[in-house]
Amino acid sequence: MIDKIWRFRSKTLRDDTINAVSLKYRVPRVISTILLNRGVEPDDISAYLKKSMSDIVNPKLMLDMDKAVERILKAVDGKEKITVYGDYDVDGITATALLYEFLLSIGADAEYYIPDRKGEGYGINIMAVNKLFRGGTNLMITVDCGITAIGEVEFAKLQGMDVIITDHHTCKEALPDAAAAILNPKRPDCTYPFDSLAGVGVAFKLILALAMEKGMNTNEVFCKYADIAALGTVADVVPLLGENRIIVDKGLKLLRNPRRPGLRAIIEVAGISSEKITSSNIAFAIAPRLNAAGRLGTATTAVELLLTNDEGRAREIALALDAENKERQLTEKQIFDEAVEMAAADPNFEKKKVIVLAREGWHQGVIGIVASRLCSLYYKPCILISYSNGVGKGSGRSIGGFNLFEALSKCERYLTDFGGHAVAAGLNVNMSDLDDFTREINKYADEVLAERDMIPSVEIDCPLSERAVTLENAKMLSLLEPFGMGNERPVFAIGKVNVVNIAAVGADGKHLRLKVEKNNQIINCIGFGMGEYAAMISRGDSLNLAFQMDINSYQGNETVQLILKDLKINR
Repeated sequence: MIDKIWRFRSKTLRDDTINAVSLKYRVPRVISTILLNRGVEPDDISAYLKKSMSDIVNPKLMLDMDKAVERILKAVDGKEKITVYGDYDVDGITATALLYEFLLSIGADAEYYIPDRKGEGYGINIMAVNKLFRGGTNLMITVDCGITAIGEVEFAKLQGMDVIITDHHTCKEALPDAAAAILNPKRPDCTYPFDSLAGVGVAFKLILALAMEKGMNTNEVFCKYADIAALGTVADVVPLLGENRIIVDKGLKLLRNPRRPGLRAIIEVAGISSEKITSSNIAFAIAPRLNAAGRLGTATTAVELLLTNDEGRAREIALALDAENKERQLTEKQIFDEAVEMAAADPNFEKKKVIVLAREGWHQGVIGIVASRLCSLYYKPCILISYSNGVGKGSGRSIGGFNLFEALSKCERYLTDFGGHAVAAGLNVNMSDLDDFTREINKYADEVLAERDMIPSVEIDCPLSERAVTLENAKMLSLLEPFGMGNERPVFAIGKVNVVNIAAVGADGKHLRLKVEKNNQIINCIGFGMGEYAAMISRGDSLNLAFQMDINSYQGNETVQLILKDLKINR
């Protein structure tokens, strides 16, 4: 087992400050402590807890929003053909469905287009632009892509087609200056106060601005589309802070009583109780099934699922996506096993801080997921490349402290294209340059990553006494939802508990079940994937635990259960 570093968020907090916050907002001390340790200012706690739509930023503050709205409404009034050009992941799928449906609702002549992952790849391509132009498109609106498509946008303009870009990916130095408007809160010249929107979030702000301009009730528009916006926001693993937190909170409420046949169908097929749906359900059950359409088949199927009003068709698509997801899992396992074998065969593997592996024919729709798994397994940035005819397409994932987009920027001369974020990115490379690229990115990693950065850590919100491990406190943690990246489920630490009972449970003893005691209080614990510890621990051992508090319901009884994130044996 890897010995993880425990990093405490704990600040020097005065008891009177914690008590004042608890009294003012009527929350337990543990909630006040978490919020203050996470840097939430006392005056901002009310907004954090309320998650009110009144705190949504005016969409017109986004640079070029006025240009985009004016051009779209001109196209609607003039009956020009508009094509929403999306991406094949859940963020792109949801952004496509959301914007397309809204455009139809205001009378637009609209269609949507999502490129084929295998045949066309990510983003705008010349072949698609030609196809859309010949089909009569006058205005193309990208969602979740386009910010680096300088040549493609120029080509579209030369054909007589206007392009509006909506994107959220990191910008390169040059932007597509041929675009009629560029909506991206990450633009260096954009002063919009929240730059962490997902692609669907930017599209969402666009329809809110259009609704404002047309005098529509923006609260009603927000509530109509927040379910789709929440799906894409959670799936794209953007920080669940600020506006994202409000979007996901409202979207989850809609998803608990879904009005869309497609959402009802996919939730049912995933085996989720819609009344209790959480951001975790989206991330681990719904998003993978929607993603399966673009990974193995065509993403337009998933868009149709979100848009259809036909219950039978929705059920049919949901079952097909479920089957594709199972096929994706098998393909993923095969690639993962091959990648692990390749890593083991590399005599210099331990010395390299960045994993770069390539194989002909690996499925391009799955290598990103496998890269994420390898990143977690080895705690190293990982890039997997699938190649054919000397050309490779790669997908990478990173660890904290290593900005993958910046790393690729440093190696740009060896790449034909790249884009993405700090923790996830894509790239194209000629295989003749692969060795040079691998050497260059590892050289950069040696410069910016210390050995300590290569050790996984557990972020702990605060220590907790056994007296605070209560059912009431476990329930009150729901005030901090929705949980996700940037607003993780709180992790606590407790020291010197004594082991009462130990068991390895689940298939092949994969999980660890513990019963511990401190000051005569018995506490039940479960450690998923921690079954190996069962052979290392004895009754009476003293442990320090890092954990999340959970509620275990059994035959109508509710008790507190600790979900272990790590443990240390006191010897």
